[in-house]
Amino acid sequence: MTDASPQMEGAPLIAPSSTEHPLHDTIVEACRTVFDPEIPVNIFDLGLVYTVEINDENEVNVIMTLTAPGCPVAGEMPGWVQEAIEPVPGVKMVNVELTWEPPWGMEMMSDEARLELGFM
Repeated sequence: MTDASPQMEGAPLIAPSSTEHPLHDTIVEACRTVFDPEIPVNIFDLGLVYTVEINDENEVNVIMTLTAPGCPVAGEMPGWVQEAIEPVPGVKMVNVELTWEPPWGMEMMSDEARLELGFM
């Protein structure tokens, strides 16, 4: 009997980021300049950026989500992230993809974000 789901058993829901790539930290800092207009915390510390994948050609693929599917800036936020990352020296191309799996939850926020929002 085979599993019909495309997700391999034991595979993470969130793909790993290219944390060893020399551009990773600079790209994360660029993501930290983008804010959800309704929450005074950047999207990276909110936990909205799931994956920052950077290949050998310095092409960046970002997989992100939003706090809710009905988010008023759903159509604009990926563009804001792309615009923040594109000027980073060395970046060749940026692709930003929205996903709803797994759904965002408050547990994905960094400690800094929880503190800023009064949850700690």
